[in-house]
Amino acid sequence: MANSCLQLSGFLLSSLGWLGIVIATSTNDWVIMCKYGATTCKKLDELQSKGPWEECVISTALYHCVSYTQILELPAYIQTTRALMIIGSILGLPAVVVLLMSMPCISLGNEVQSSKNKRAIMGGVLMTIVALCAMVPTIWFPIGANQEPGLMSFGFSLYTGWVGTIFCLLGGVMLMCSSDSSTSSSRTYQDNNHFYYSKQGGGNLPAASSNNHAKSAHV
Repeated sequence: MANSCLQLSGFLLSSLGWLGIVIATSTNDWVIMCKYGATTCKKLDELQSKGPWEECVISTALYHCVSYTQILELPAYIQTTRALMIIGSILGLPAVVVLLMSMPCISLGNEVQSSKNKRAIMGGVLMTIVALCAMVPTIWFPIGANQEPGLMSFGFSLYTGWVGTIFCLLGGVMLMCSSDSSTSSSRTYQDNNHFYYSKQGGGNLPAASSNNHAKSAHV
């Protein structure tokens, strides 16, 4: 029962974390920047949001975004963010499918529990890789953007990426620790020994009865 609850909790955390990573990948509010001082930014009421795909101008009467067209001229932290976030988002889909098939409430034919445990461990490893793929860009991107002049604050997309990374990492670790293969193997070993002893005892009964019959005939 405890193993099933651990697997279910790990699956829910991993799925929510993967959705957070997908949202962070597809949005551009990673950092909020202002090229002027704090007083000037408040007077102008004009900010810039920057993400891996676009750079937007935010004001009371304007919201305009410009896509990054010169891919080869982009800084290394933006190109790395794009690559790793896309890999993490794509890799999370088969991980969720594998974890869904390893849940205790889903049965694929007459499969044994050890097969589900192996799938749960595989899904946990995939989710841990997804978390590591998202961890590097969500840390490196604000560090790289902070090198530009002006003020900077964290945006909604960056917070979403951090939460998704933590959820995927926790869910992956929980799933990798949820295997009870040692318990199932010990049960199988005990069952095999029980069968062996019963078979051996059953084989001795005819020999004992034949000996008693021989003694009675001799008397």
